[in-house]
Amino acid sequence: MSIIVIGLTGQSGAGKTTVCRQFSESGFAVINADKVARKVMEKGSSCLEKTCEVFGNVKDVDGNLDRKKIASIVFTDREKKKIYEGIIFPYITEEIVREIKGFDESGEEYVVLDAPTLFESGTDKLCTVIVSVICDRETRLERILARDGITRQQAEARLNSQYDDKFYTEKSDYVIVNDSTEEEFLEKAVAVIKMIKGER
Repeated sequence: MSIIVIGLTGQSGAGKTTVCRQFSESGFAVINADKVARKVMEKGSSCLEKTCEVFGNVKDVDGNLDRKKIASIVFTDREKKKIYEGIIFPYITEEIVREIKGFDESGEEYVVLDAPTLFESGTDKLCTVIVSVICDRETRLERILARDGITRQQAEARLNSQYDDKFYTEKSDYVIVNDSTEEEFLEKAVAVIKMIKGER
């Protein structure tokens, strides 16, 4: 494959979506890992059935995955989170590989893999370049509370289950720190995009 795969990751609430939008506006194809996760967990899928075998009925009345139910189970228990990821990640990886191949065959030069769990899922191994977005904890906490409609305790549990700044800094080719104005943050993103394009 000749396509350049850019892994885009970072902590919840750090501003990854803003950076991804910037990549998209700069002409990069995008694979959204959250959308892939929803796809492999569709009603009747073997991934959903396996999840129910392990965690009991985590479906809603229509037979779809009850996201709040599964989140309340896996975000509060590290061991259960690991088991859950062991079920879903192989399905997600398989679908991501299929989508990367599709973009490569259609002649795309670059594809951004927008994945909050890039390292946990092992999909970082599919990437040529890794970009991480980091931000201070309190700002992330406020953003998650405003965005996701969850309790402070649930938001804290989510942040506690994620890697710290040091981890992302050591594992990434580029780190975008979201510690200033929106405008300056976008400028940092544009600078990274230019550098990646310059590497080709």
